[in-house]
Amino acid sequence: MIELYLSKVTESSETETAGKYYARVDYKETLSVQDMAHHMAEHNTAFSEGLITGILIDFVKCVREQVLMGNTVKIDNLAIFKASVEANGLDVLYDAQQDKVAQATMGVLAQGAKTGSAVKTVKLLAQSTGDFTREELKKDVKFGWTDKAQAEIAAAKGETSNAPANTGGNTGGNTGGNTGGNTGGNTGGDNGGGDNGGGDGPKDDED
Repeated sequence: MIELYLSKVTESSETETAGKYYARVDYKETLSVQDMAHHMAEHNTAFSEGLITGILIDFVKCVREQVLMGNTVKIDNLAIFKASVEANGLDVLYDAQQDKVAQATMGVLAQGAKTGSAVKTVKLLAQSTGDFTREELKKDVKFGWTDKAQAEIAAAKGETSNAPANTGGNTGGNTGGNTGGNTGGNTGGDNGGGDNGGGDGPKDDED
């Protein structure tokens, strides 16, 4: 069950979203590698929590190693990890006046420079795949309002909310008619009014 809270865009915001309410995910906790190992060890596995922790730590190191070698790492039914660059716009590949060529290095072009470092910065992309694509998540997700959100909705109706925290949640990506936000996808944040992240992440989910 994913619990949602309500975020209102300030009335003074000079956008079409001003004054509107948007559903946001209420994240409960952040699980570390050790937390995940403990969770996995409770699933009647033959492996100890310590062994699982060691494997996961080594796996993370190996994923980083492969990404830095220019490979993509596909973890079935989870995500595809790969490096991406934010590039500088080079006017020329060779500046005869300053005797400088395009370089496969990272840095910021000096003001007025026509060529130089090709890369501005590098970042990791995680693209959902398999059971974690947007369409697959929409089939299984269940939503519910937090206690605070339920109280706000009840107050708007002039009522007092006594409902449990997770009422009103439906499957298939619906929120009882209140929101239509998509889940899953890539590394960006929640979808919906003013909370979309920028960058050059992949546009489509991988099958």
